[in-house]
Amino acid sequence: MGEVRTEITLINLRDMAKATDGLIPAGEVRQITVNALVDTGAWTLVINEETRQKLGLNVKKNGEATLAGGIKAPCQTTEFVEVRWKDREAACEALVLPGEDEILLGAYPLEGMDLIVHPADNPPSVADYPVGVLRRRSVRRASGVVRMP
Repeated sequence: MGEVRTEITLINLRDMAKATDGLIPAGEVRQITVNALVDTGAWTLVINEETRQKLGLNVKKNGEATLAGGIKAPCQTTEFVEVRWKDREAACEALVLPGEDEILLGAYPLEGMDLIVHPADNPPSVADYPVGVLRRRSVRRASGVVRMP
């Protein structure tokens, strides 16, 4: 299967809240539009240090990420960032990987925006059914599946 890429906009949610409260002008909300590689094997949004600095995202914690092939690498987790694709949006933390040259759009923000990746479609497709509603019907627990009322 080939690569799937799409244009997304990343927005600093802290700035957005300040603008909503009238503390900064809306034009000062830090955001960038990037061409991201859609990677369903990545859990969340993966950015590099340059992107983190442009967005002014604070680092919440330092940790370690397991990359493709089982390689472990140091990483940082940022505060929440808004991811926008066309008329869809989702908020998620971003992993900052040193030396990463690609922005990776992972499974969590894809699901948050109700997007599916179809091998024949580039860019991603909008699900033609409410994924969130289907997922709310059950919650997986270590002891099995728990049905929601």
